[in-house]
Amino acid sequence: MQDDILRLAYEVSRITEDKVDRIDRVMKQTGMLAINARLEAARAGESGRAFSVVAQELGQLAASISAIGAELRGAIASNIASLRTAGTQMLVDFKGTRHTDLARSAVEIIDRNLYERSCDVRWWATDSSVVDVLEAPTQSSVAHATERLATILRSYTVYLDLWVADRSGRVIATGRPDRYPHAIGEDVSYTEWFRAAMSTQTGDDFRVCDIATNPTLGNAQVATYSTAVRAGGHTRGAPIGALGIFFDWAPQAATILDGIGLSPAEREHSRLMLLDAGHRIIASSDGKGICTEHYPLQPANRESGYYQKDGKLVAFAVTPGYETYRGLGWLGCIESTMLDD
Repeated sequence: MQDDILRLAYEVSRITEDKVDRIDRVMKQTGMLAINARLEAARAGESGRAFSVVAQELGQLAASISAIGAELRGAIASNIASLRTAGTQMLVDFKGTRHTDLARSAVEIIDRNLYERSCDVRWWATDSSVVDVLEAPTQSSVAHATERLATILRSYTVYLDLWVADRSGRVIATGRPDRYPHAIGEDVSYTEWFRAAMSTQTGDDFRVCDIATNPTLGNAQVATYSTAVRAGGHTRGAPIGALGIFFDWAPQAATILDGIGLSPAEREHSRLMLLDAGHRIIASSDGKGICTEHYPLQPANRESGYYQKDGKLVAFAVTPGYETYRGLGWLGCIESTMLDD
């Protein structure tokens, strides 16, 4: 609707300019004819006096009509300019509000998805095979835990792997030892996910790390969730190790960005992004800058909104969280080009 209004304003302006120009040309020709008529009347002497008066009046009429045309041109130009300004601002407000809603929807979807991951890690940390392999790490218990983790992975395809690490931070069981053989025996005691897991107070707690590449998992981008595995699988048992689950971030994020409700024409001139709390790009529709680039967002202490800069419209929204998952301060962001008609 806003685009139609602007196009109508431009068309009215174009037609008006054309018609006023044609009137102006006709009046100039009429003025020249009036001048020529007066000259001929002067040559005719007394017999041409009456015709001279008519020619003079005709010239004055042409001048008056030209003046009216000039006033009409100025008045219409001023009103068309105002209409263009109002229409353009209306377009910006409409597009900005819509893109802000879409950005919020994208980050809400990912948080609902990640909330489920927080449930997964706390549930699987109480699995008897996971508890047993940490309490009695025998060849048999490792094989059982590996089989159990593999079964989980076949059902939950959003994960790359699940790791069980003992109290010292050594990985003793994984769900995909064939695909990621170097994970077994890896020292993860220095990693954020392991340290955070071992610091949880109860089995109801979990930790999640920002998106990062994991070299052992083929440098895949992962969201890592973790919690402590506790003695006997009890909620308040002593930590005996940690469970880390690695969410396959890239394809899931791409699916969410692909699902944002923009038309193909809008997507052609837009960049859709998910940003972490530090405005680092963790997903982008153009595939650029992921986990390496920080987007120069200017939220101005707002949790959502839009603004224009350098011919771009930038809309954003901070995650509101979901259920008991408060989120990590991630944002949905849409940068689009403001095209001239």
